[in-house]
Amino acid sequence: MALAMQKRNNVRLPPEVNRILYVRNLPYKITSDEMYDIFGKYGAIRQIRVGNTPETKGTAFVVYEDIWDAKNACDHLSGFNVCNRYLIVLYYQASKAFKQQDLNAKAEELEKMKSKYNINSEDLRK
Repeated sequence: MALAMQKRNNVRLPPEVNRILYVRNLPYKITSDEMYDIFGKYGAIRQIRVGNTPETKGTAFVVYEDIWDAKNACDHLSGFNVCNRYLIVLYYQASKAFKQQDLNAKAEELEKMKSKYNINSEDLRK
């Protein structure tokens, strides 16, 4: 066991690896208890959030206590068959998750500024 811990300390993980997994293509009827059964085999879980709105159904976030447990789960459960659906397990990346939201907010802000100062897009091209 001590040898395994020492080996873990010497290995560098890629920067995108973290404790939070983003799971897609889940069955809509899956419960948190079923998620704990599937993902709990790979280590201690801190939290599971299953999507419940129409936009987030079929997705979940799984937060592990240890980064190595998350890596192990991601490696083993990507493509795992649950109720005839193949899971897509990815590492959560906040920069990618909020990029589209930021883009939409900036476009909205730009339109507000244009209307505030009475600027037309066609006037800028001239």
